[in-house]
Amino acid sequence: MKYSREQLMEAVSGQMPEKRWKHTLGVMHTSVELAKRYGADPEKAELAAILHDVAKYWPVQQMEEVIRSHPECDQELLKHDKQLWHSEVGYCVAARDYGVDDPEIRNAIRWHTSGRVGMSLLDKVVCLADYIEPGRDFPGVDHIRKQAKKSLEQGLIAGFDATISLLLEKQKVIFPLTVLSRNDLIQQLKQRKTEVHE
Repeated sequence: MKYSREQLMEAVSGQMPEKRWKHTLGVMHTSVELAKRYGADPEKAELAAILHDVAKYWPVQQMEEVIRSHPECDQELLKHDKQLWHSEVGYCVAARDYGVDDPEIRNAIRWHTSGRVGMSLLDKVVCLADYIEPGRDFPGVDHIRKQAKKSLEQGLIAGFDATISLLLEKQKVIFPLTVLSRNDLIQQLKQRKTEVHE
């Protein structure tokens, strides 16, 4: 069954506290803004934003069941921080529960927490919007917002830097893909500079 935008918003908002739904609305607004600025599809960006945290407040056992029962889900993720699981679960249930089968939208949901090597334009938009939506207030967020005005890549590098710094400070495990994503974005910027100078 395909959900309309309104039905989708109603279904998702019922699965999270009001504060998290306000965050989701902020990510929707910011995703559309970034999509228009950087040439992504605003409609797809908004849909991915609506669903990006759909599973955030699901019981851990339910998230684990979804990951284990979907062959396309990354089982390796179960060895890592549970904070990362909701992205993978969202990727799976977007199609299963809400009829969102567009791979581009689903991937933007999947990679909004960790990033990935070779992020698509839509991946970048939703991931960055999650960092900088107006309700976000954490050390370094203003710097990320400034960088986001220069490019999606610079905004995301600043975002990943902030995440990695925080995890280092707390002596927590860093998800390897986040480091690889950051490095890949730096390479993309270097490549772009080289092309400009040639």
